[in-house]
Amino acid sequence: MISWGRAIGYGFLVWLIPFVVAFLVFFLHESARPLFESIMAVTVTASAMTFGIAYMKRLDGRCLKEGLSLGVLWFLICILIDAPLMLLGDPMKMTVAEYMSDIGVTYLIIPIVTLGLGTVRR
Repeated sequence: MISWGRAIGYGFLVWLIPFVVAFLVFFLHESARPLFESIMAVTVTASAMTFGIAYMKRLDGRCLKEGLSLGVLWFLICILIDAPLMLLGDPMKMTVAEYMSDIGVTYLIIPIVTLGLGTVRR
């Protein structure tokens, strides 16, 4: 059963850490875009793995469903916080299609990681 407070708190951190990293390395966004994208994918994966492990280690028994639920929740948290910033705010002002094909797809790493963690905990 999902511990909602912990799941939402960790989900916020799963969003916040890549956001801070993106802010710190944003200068690469135009000059070295492939490097920027790689850094972001690694950061999202590391955040999902770190907080996924922290969440899952407190569970007993079967975790497959919990891993999937957790990943979907964190994916939604990231999109709900991130999308308005990227769609409406400077400097990005992306379209929905641009956002989903660039950033949204990267966030799919999250449920993949948590589902994998849940599978291992079975």
